[in-house]
Amino acid sequence: MIKSKQFYIRKVHRYLGLLLGIQFLLWTIGGLYFSWSNMDEVHGDFEKKEAPLLSSNIALVSPSIILDSIKKIHTIDSVVSIQLIEMLGKPFYQIRCISAIHHEVNHQQRMTTMNHLANAETGALRSPLTEKEAIEVAKNHFNGEPIIKEVAYITNTDAHHEYREQPLPAYAITFEHASNATVYVASELGTVQKFRNNKWRIFDLLWMMHTMDYKGRDNFGNILLRAFSFFGLITVISGFTLYFVSSRKFKK
Repeated sequence: MIKSKQFYIRKVHRYLGLLLGIQFLLWTIGGLYFSWSNMDEVHGDFEKKEAPLLSSNIALVSPSIILDSIKKIHTIDSVVSIQLIEMLGKPFYQIRCISAIHHEVNHQQRMTTMNHLANAETGALRSPLTEKEAIEVAKNHFNGEPIIKEVAYITNTDAHHEYREQPLPAYAITFEHASNATVYVASELGTVQKFRNNKWRIFDLLWMMHTMDYKGRDNFGNILLRAFSFFGLITVISGFTLYFVSSRKFKK
């Protein structure tokens, strides 16, 4: 028995529809969540409290004095940035520089980015934030009277961590809050880096499914997404083709 063209078109359309149906559903659910979500709530803007401004009457030392102090400890190749910040009610310089680290084993130098904090009034270098200080910084940037739920010290993250690709080490301070908010404070920088809450976590999960990048979430050029997009196009075309070849006018 010779099978008609419609048979093969229906078969292609059916199996592609079954294969792509779940992903199309995930794309739709993700699109609905993205379009109906308030991005300010996703980013935790309603939880953030602006840091107090520094007085214009403060007497600041020159950053070059601090750089000279750092050079006594490390060999500085170049300066990435020097920023004046408010930390625990005092002005500090946040200095990021590239230093050469000498390896004793192979006698080679490796360039690495190093962060330093220095009192902007005295020029004295200080050590990274302690856990108690990091909690205080987090509280100063969080609206209301937050109650500490959990504190974790993070030295490394994987591609799926909510604090991925951010400055480390850092303290993750989670508060007793309806949003289950976590504030990430970089210990060597002395500043809040990220706010994460339940709405952001849902957004992040749906975003991963939307982009189909199950490694890093943001790669729109991954092979899986390209393949499903291509097969999705074939599914649509086969549907239109099936409609026309099964219509009475086409048969006539």
